[in-house]
Amino acid sequence: MTLAPFRTRLTDLFDIRHPLLLGGMHHLGESGVVAAVVNAGAMGFITARSFATPDALRQDLRRCRELTCGKPFGVNLTLARRAGHNDAVQDWIRIALDEGVRHFESAGNSPADLVGPIQRAGGVLIHKCPSVRHALSAERLGVDAVALVGLEEGGHPGANKLSAFVNGAFALERIRVPLVIGGGIGSGRQIAAALAMGADGVVMGSRFMVAEEIIAHEALKARIVAADEHCSVTILDSLGDTWRVLANDTARAVQQREAQGARSHAEFGDMILSARTRERVYEGGDVEAGIVSLGPAGGFADRIEPAGAIVARLMADARHATARVGALMS
Repeated sequence: MTLAPFRTRLTDLFDIRHPLLLGGMHHLGESGVVAAVVNAGAMGFITARSFATPDALRQDLRRCRELTCGKPFGVNLTLARRAGHNDAVQDWIRIALDEGVRHFESAGNSPADLVGPIQRAGGVLIHKCPSVRHALSAERLGVDAVALVGLEEGGHPGANKLSAFVNGAFALERIRVPLVIGGGIGSGRQIAAALAMGADGVVMGSRFMVAEEIIAHEALKARIVAADEHCSVTILDSLGDTWRVLANDTARAVQQREAQGARSHAEFGDMILSARTRERVYEGGDVEAGIVSLGPAGGFADRIEPAGAIVARLMADARHATARVGALMS
């Protein structure tokens, strides 16, 4: 039996077949994997902060447009908390709009300065939040949709201590704009569960770390394939900057230094720098040598395969899970 595709407010908003977003991935969210996800019927976001220069970002946007044959794709705008680290954000928006991008994902600080320039140009903005309180604030600022993440999110889930589905269930009682949930989601069954709960879709990242198109060393992908649901740990909790990452030697060294009383980012030296991860892990293949953002959803990865195949498997499983629920009701 051929099952009909899902249609939600998210699929209508982004004009996509599947209610699935590939969120921003620092150093990894570039045209190759984003185009593969878009061509598979979902939506992906090129991570602007990953590029060393504005021209490098522009060139990757153009490459993505070629790879997708003109299909819409998105740009991630991650807003840093540190002063002076968001100076390029308006340039990123301008470049993206110049290159025809109209779909944006923001994360981190308030999107107050993003809504106007994006929407005046005919764009749509989904803001990623760690709590219902932040989601309501983003809604009041006029964002077009909200992504709400739980403590399982790979990367920075914020100070939230609720799971994705608990967070989402509370948000659905109060949020009016389209709502997406994320954190620990790596199977089609979870997508079906999110839709059944009332969410308009899901945002994912860790499950795609093993995609063929991801520009990370094969050794890291193999490490994730071999891992299980206990593949991640949190670091920097004591600094109020919780970071969910791959459980490796560097993460354990950071935890040890925290236990010894380190309470500032500078006290960890280069262990937590993204440049070290890019050079030693993503490019060099030493999976123990840097901090890799990863959530427990990485444990669902069972093979290295094209991103399009991952999307197809996820959505097939989601449709079958939904059909099973329908059968139970009959």
